[in-house]
Amino acid sequence: MPAAGPTGSHDPLDSLGHATLARLVPELLLIGQLIDRAGMPALLGEFGVDGMRDVAIEEWQAASPHYTRRMKTALGITGDGVAEIFKGFQLDVGAPPEFMDFRYGVTDHDHGEFWLDHCGALMDVEPMGDRLVTTMCHDIEDPTFPATALATNPRAVVEPIHRPPRSPEGRTPHCHWTVRIDPDAEPATLPGPAVEAASSRLIGFRFAPPAPGDTAGQGALDDYAGPLLTDLVFSDFTSAALIRILREVYLQMHLLAVGFHQSVRRRSDAETADRLLAYQATGIAGVAAGRLRDALGADGGARGLERVLAVHPLAGPAAYTGFSSEVSADGASLAVRWDTRADGFADDTWLPLLARDGLRPLAAAAQAVDPRWTVERVPSDGSGVEAVLRLGDEPARESDEVAVTRISTGAAFTFGPTRTPLPITPV
Repeated sequence: MPAAGPTGSHDPLDSLGHATLARLVPELLLIGQLIDRAGMPALLGEFGVDGMRDVAIEEWQAASPHYTRRMKTALGITGDGVAEIFKGFQLDVGAPPEFMDFRYGVTDHDHGEFWLDHCGALMDVEPMGDRLVTTMCHDIEDPTFPATALATNPRAVVEPIHRPPRSPEGRTPHCHWTVRIDPDAEPATLPGPAVEAASSRLIGFRFAPPAPGDTAGQGALDDYAGPLLTDLVFSDFTSAALIRILREVYLQMHLLAVGFHQSVRRRSDAETADRLLAYQATGIAGVAAGRLRDALGADGGARGLERVLAVHPLAGPAAYTGFSSEVSADGASLAVRWDTRADGFADDTWLPLLARDGLRPLAAAAQAVDPRWTVERVPSDGSGVEAVLRLGDEPARESDEVAVTRISTGAAFTFGPTRTPLPITPV
């Protein structure tokens, strides 16, 4: 099982204040959801609607069984009932809070239901017509919800009560599902895409224990072993728990990239898979950096850019990606480096493609912080991917990949007031 990091570098998350850690969790969950918005346009152009559908199914099937198990371990979630399945949903990039407003009801260990009072994904797709709505809400969800649930109980059965296309128009909740544990059901096995993804190093990747620098005013929850809650208030968790959550959310994103790349490669070739994954990486890099800049209140200078990149999906978690950075002595430039000995460079993630097309994903991220940033690749002996970023005179035009990703309503989504978490008990 891989150990933490090739260089023993400090985890940037340890240096963040508790309030910042809590603010980053929903942001990164939402960014993870938007990865699909970054990749789907490229799939549509390459394979059409049916090919896009099949890659989306395989992408989530490849990732969610693995990352659900990891998150449950990280937060001490034990048990195999519907409440534990729902806890997994609450910490899944497929269900970012509020944007995908999951509500839950639990009857007993074996029976429950969930519904979405608001589905941001539906808001993105509904204007495109019933065919794409059916593709997402029927064709994709039918095999992917069970793939997530099986990580908690392989005898879980997830069935719809209703789902879009909405009839009557404007119907709420947007969809409604039941979950039951059927003791007579044949236990589900890992889907084929998850079996292929299982060889990735991140599946068994281990982190060093968090060493947060700020524990003042932190919450009391160091795990999620207690009752299922209507909503998670992330400031109620300790700094160490938040760091564990964030590390796992990053790995969820990387696992989606693995599933995407492997699915495209199966139906085409390695060159096509690399090209489409690089498109996805560039699109999400720009949108993610813009949201993180705002969440952190970072300015457009070198130190502001360093703050954003330190918590960006291209860089996190540092132990897996091998990322490091340093602001120049005069504060005018930023040097960044990825250590290619890091485990992420051995997986089918974005990382091996970073240098493609002149570090295009890095440029998209930097220019979302300030469009004047330029990227200069530093020659290397192969042990790292290195670049220096400097502010230029002219703002760059936003890349097509970022502009397309930004069409999603999630790109500008604003989280609402903190909700009061209430325990959900069997009715």
